[in-house]
Amino acid sequence: MKYQFLDLAAANEPYMEELQEAACNVIKSGRYLRGEQTNLLEQEIAGLCEAKYCVAVSNGLDALRLILRAYIELGVLHRDDHVIVPANTYIASVLAISDNGMTPCLCDARSDTMNMDSSLIENLITPAVTAIMPVHLYGTPCWDEELMAIAKRYDLKIIEDNAQGIGAKSNVVGINGTSTTGGLGHASAISFYPTKNLGALGDAGAVVTNDEQLAGAVRAIANYGSDTRYHNIYMGLNCRIDEIQAAMLRVKLRYLNVENMRRHEAAQAYDQYITNPLVNKPDIFGNMIQIWHQYVIRVEKRDQMRDYLEKNGVMTDIHYATPPHRQPCYRRFQSYKLPVTNDIADHAISLPIGHPITADDARQIANIINGFKG
Repeated sequence: MKYQFLDLAAANEPYMEELQEAACNVIKSGRYLRGEQTNLLEQEIAGLCEAKYCVAVSNGLDALRLILRAYIELGVLHRDDHVIVPANTYIASVLAISDNGMTPCLCDARSDTMNMDSSLIENLITPAVTAIMPVHLYGTPCWDEELMAIAKRYDLKIIEDNAQGIGAKSNVVGINGTSTTGGLGHASAISFYPTKNLGALGDAGAVVTNDEQLAGAVRAIANYGSDTRYHNIYMGLNCRIDEIQAAMLRVKLRYLNVENMRRHEAAQAYDQYITNPLVNKPDIFGNMIQIWHQYVIRVEKRDQMRDYLEKNGVMTDIHYATPPHRQPCYRRFQSYKLPVTNDIADHAISLPIGHPITADDARQIANIINGFKG
């Protein structure tokens, strides 16, 4: 393929010497868990999200699971509570809720942002609902005045799934006075899966919060439930990050703004040069910062478009062809009326926007797309 969807080896090549040096330093240190690199990464991620605390953990799903579990252990939330979550999301958002014995309440998406539609949230409120989980899908902030007002009105916890949004900024300030995703709500989860804008060289994630008690509970639960050595205050888990992944992330964090800007320039090129009326482009919002983890168009004849693009050297993907409510493990949700989510699932195509795609590549891909006749 002339236009690869994502080449991780090429993406990491510019930082190879720094990554190798960082890995060697960890190996030489003899400290491979809960060491200096993890401590420094936590400080840097907390600073990036304009929050007080960060706990680096094993992956993004575990970060979400740990937040909910910690709130349950602290008596803030409870098993059997209901959590409002977008229907249009990767299944991990929903799995974290189910894993804690809680019930997901699926909220349909907005057509323009493809994020949760805040105007539908209040219709889902019942006495059992205790939290909302906005997902900053594809790198577009899921945040507005209505969502925040509803959370305050009903005293709901806001737990951000920031797996795809690190470095994005909303046009509405959050409850902590920042507009940066990850610091908008009461707590947030980040994924550092290798394909993310800030990706590790393996699995990794983080929990971010301004709540010292929550951060302490998350840290303990992630370390077998231990607050001090051989003293277990919770029946915990093993969800720790390792020092090498922390070191890798610290190297790549220095270049996150460059990566996000490159993706933004490619997104602008797609937006400017795709003129095919058969293509529904994602909106670019000038009053917020989108980091374009994915650039997702919608096309009625999706399979034909993907075949056409492949024949012309363009690799594509689908995020996500099967939304959570259509998955076998959530068959109880299959009858839900989620028209926008279903439309996105049936017609979405993710265009290449990760490394090595440039703005010029995006312009050339746009020209190929314009030749599609349906």
